[in-house]
Amino acid sequence: MRRITRIATVGIASAALALSATACGGKSSSDSSSDNGGKVAIAYDIGGRGDQSFNDAAYAGLAKAEKDLKVKGTEAEPTEGEGDPDKVQRLTSLARAGNNPVIGVGFAYAPAIAQVAPKFPDTTFGLIDDTSKTGKNIANLVFNEEQGSYLAGVAAAKVTKSNIVGFIGGVETPLIKKFEAGYVQGVKDTKKNVTVKVQYLTQPPDFGGFSKPDLGKAAAQGQLDAGADVIYAAAGLAGSGSIEAVSKAGKWAIGVDSDQYNQKGLAAYKASILTSVTKDVEDAVFNVIKSVKDGKPQSGEVRYGLDKGGVGLAASNPAYTKMTDVTAAVEKAKAAIIAGTIKVKTAP
Repeated sequence: MRRITRIATVGIASAALALSATACGGKSSSDSSSDNGGKVAIAYDIGGRGDQSFNDAAYAGLAKAEKDLKVKGTEAEPTEGEGDPDKVQRLTSLARAGNNPVIGVGFAYAPAIAQVAPKFPDTTFGLIDDTSKTGKNIANLVFNEEQGSYLAGVAAAKVTKSNIVGFIGGVETPLIKKFEAGYVQGVKDTKKNVTVKVQYLTQPPDFGGFSKPDLGKAAAQGQLDAGADVIYAAAGLAGSGSIEAVSKAGKWAIGVDSDQYNQKGLAAYKASILTSVTKDVEDAVFNVIKSVKDGKPQSGEVRYGLDKGGVGLAASNPAYTKMTDVTAAVEKAKAAIIAGTIKVKTAP
């Protein structure tokens, strides 16, 4: 697998610049020596690989495809403060190099994919977390984040002792507000007198709220000082700062996207990670790669919900699984959402 920071010149897919400020410091991978059954590429969202969350889940899907499908993967990192032209350049170079599919990790790639995809009609473009841009060769890989977040709200309401819990969103976008909406609803449906403190780290077009752990740490500390004893952060790499602050305070954190209890980079804080709202980005990435390899490329909306395990609530922390009253409440809510008796909001 080849990892690059960003493609320097359109048409020269192997050229790369030094790691950007938002890259994660991991070592570059070498080209796979396995039997090459195809070339595939993913372009990471803000925070890049190593965020212990969203991007790392996408990487896991690529790594699985390399192992199981014998494809050769290329990873492309974002650069700090980049705009749509940078993304257009990156995707164009990846497609021109023969990668198929080319996957944009995150809604920020929507405008660029809409511009690039028509120029490469034989290439499938995977677009994660967005349905606003569609096309015959675009697979919109989306999730019911609000459903998993509702379950997190149930858990938070059951374990809080102060009756104050927090939500930290990386950037105030419609996608992240889905996380907020589900979480707040889950809390209130479970225990009406619990106060939910909500804070967003940045506002568009500033997307630094997904990449700066110090912002997450400061926001969490503010909520802790205000009495919160459970904090759920949907903030990418910035969420790791929130988890650190919560852990040091001896309170409960709720992770996001990946099962953050099992993330090596957060091992020092894992005992404080009650659970995580998971999105099966790994399978979404793997499935779109497999669909192309099988000659039946995905196209249009491909939705992952609670009913099919596309979102959920992790149970890796033994402390959580021992809370039988909490897990029972979560399972009851899960069944009700799947049955349709609980309708989860997608906006606050």
